[in-house]
Amino acid sequence: MAEPVTVTIPHKLGLTEARDRIGKGVHMLSETVPGATMTDHHWEDDTMHCTLEVMGQHIGGKMQVREEEVYAMFDLPPLLAMFANKIKQKLQKEAPKMLE
Repeated sequence: MAEPVTVTIPHKLGLTEARDRIGKGVHMLSETVPGATMTDHHWEDDTMHCTLEVMGQHIGGKMQVREEEVYAMFDLPPLLAMFANKIKQKLQKEAPKMLE
């Protein structure tokens, strides 16, 4: 069973600017999990869907861009679930850089 990791990233950029910056900075997500590679990312309305691969495992994620925050959720496969707290801490620290 997948282990969800969620992070809320507040911003004051507005929806359009935050969406643009997420689009330009999405490559930074692979740096959040050591050894991860971004294998897919695409938009559906104001939600960026992405897939990371690490150690042969797939991490599915989505980032909902909202007017004053980005809500990110990543589903960790069972093999990576034991690292959920460390991944969440890293996301909380690194994800705001996507909005810079």
